[in-house]
Amino acid sequence: MFTSEATTRGVRVSVVAEFSPARSRVEENQWFFLYTITITNSGSETVQLLSRHWIITDADGRVEEVKGAGVVGEQPVLAPNESFTYTSGCPLTTSFGLMQGTYQMVTRSGDTFDATIAPFTLSEPYTVH
Repeated sequence: MFTSEATTRGVRVSVVAEFSPARSRVEENQWFFLYTITITNSGSETVQLLSRHWIITDADGRVEEVKGAGVVGEQPVLAPNESFTYTSGCPLTTSFGLMQGTYQMVTRSGDTFDATIAPFTLSEPYTVH
């Protein structure tokens, strides 16, 4: 398992990523990775996640950007000390890659900011890169 963590304006984003052999077809160059993210509001203001922006880089240096509203169909509102956890996945055509990005957040007063998702590794276990 691979992890990352970053805090922006009191919003902590923690990631745990792992290879999913059950959803991969290695013989067809299709690797699938699961990542579980916990977003915790450690600040003093209620915030809402509006959108996501992912930058995914595979082992061949190909970069894909993914943007969209919310996460897993939700735009969670987090009061101080509340958390939201979800699991999603990422397919790659290589056995190794990196993901990083941002969540666009908004406060009750309408102030928007980007919460950093620190880079994390996507890797098949026991692979040398």
